[in-house]
Amino acid sequence: MKRVILIVLDSAGIGEMPDAEKYGDKGSSTIINTKKAVPSMSLKNLCSLGLSKIDAPDAHILGNAQSITGCYGKMAEASNGKDTTTGHWEIAGIITENPFPTFSKNGFPDEVMEKFEKETGLGYLGNETASGTEIINRLGDEHVKTGKPIVYTSADSVFQIAAHEDIIPPEKLYDICRTARKILTGPYAVARVIARPFIGTSGNYTRTSNRHDFSLPPTDVTMLDCIKNTGLTVAAVGKINDIFLGEGITQKVYTKNNEDGIEKTLEYMAETKNGIIFTNLVDFDMVYGHRNNAQGYAKALEYFDSKLPEIISAMTDDDMLIITADHGCDPTTPSTDHSREYVPLLVYGKNFGKNINLGTRKTFADIGKTVCHYLEAENSLTGTSFLNNILP
Repeated sequence: MKRVILIVLDSAGIGEMPDAEKYGDKGSSTIINTKKAVPSMSLKNLCSLGLSKIDAPDAHILGNAQSITGCYGKMAEASNGKDTTTGHWEIAGIITENPFPTFSKNGFPDEVMEKFEKETGLGYLGNETASGTEIINRLGDEHVKTGKPIVYTSADSVFQIAAHEDIIPPEKLYDICRTARKILTGPYAVARVIARPFIGTSGNYTRTSNRHDFSLPPTDVTMLDCIKNTGLTVAAVGKINDIFLGEGITQKVYTKNNEDGIEKTLEYMAETKNGIIFTNLVDFDMVYGHRNNAQGYAKALEYFDSKLPEIISAMTDDDMLIITADHGCDPTTPSTDHSREYVPLLVYGKNFGKNINLGTRKTFADIGKTVCHYLEAENSLTGTSFLNNILP
């Protein structure tokens, strides 16, 4: 009856990686720089698991704890990239050597957009690099007038399509995204096509929670497949199901925001008896990191910290809690894009050791290897299990 609760604080990195400068991310350190920008931020429960003891520059400023009840460390990304798909796939055991293509300089080429126009019959607006909130306010009126969807991208490997829910209902927008997903192959095979529905009126457009991601299928077997094949539950919370295109997942639930994601995680903890509950809390990245909102990022971290005791109280004696991230998105730097950072590794279980330094792991894939090791799921995944390090 063993169970793992794996929570990804989307974008909560903890310091630049050695190659960060190559990615334009020198100086990024999402959690620590957020603390510097918002000194009042208090993460006492995360610090009690060992957050402030992680070997990262200035991690000590995050706070002190009288006793450390968890195991802690940080992980380097072995894959080439810094996007959501790459990070989550690596956590699950896939190291991506060839980065997904990006189109942030000039938008998508004519070949792609001509096919998009022909197969959707709608035309398009945009096709440029932009902030999602900015572009819907800039092109929203024209979209409402013409019915043409808004296409945009970023430094990430994404093809994003925004549409007002009264003009193009979400289900129709999803069909448009599926068409784009079929077009975006070969050299244009971006990691994700993302539906971005919004509502509102001129000058006051707001994105809704009906976002949906259409990812490429995983390129290899993941820990999710291994766990499912063992006959155990694989419950996906938030955008996890989309990131893995449903592969290896037995149950799924989408979420509106971080608060909903935490509640859905607690509901699964009350219902499921074995396997893994894999949660992504997207607001850190989508709502605060990309918008350079350090105050909002700090409040979101504090809210998660305040819910940690409830999550821990819901754990059984045989549960393993893992808290990590998939990349950085430092809200204090000029960039509004993801950042190439180490990610925190916090592990807790009532029957595991306390105050154990897991050091700097060479790859996120150590999580997938450890989870399968703990759940006794047969696998040939890459990575190194740290289970023996945390057993008493």
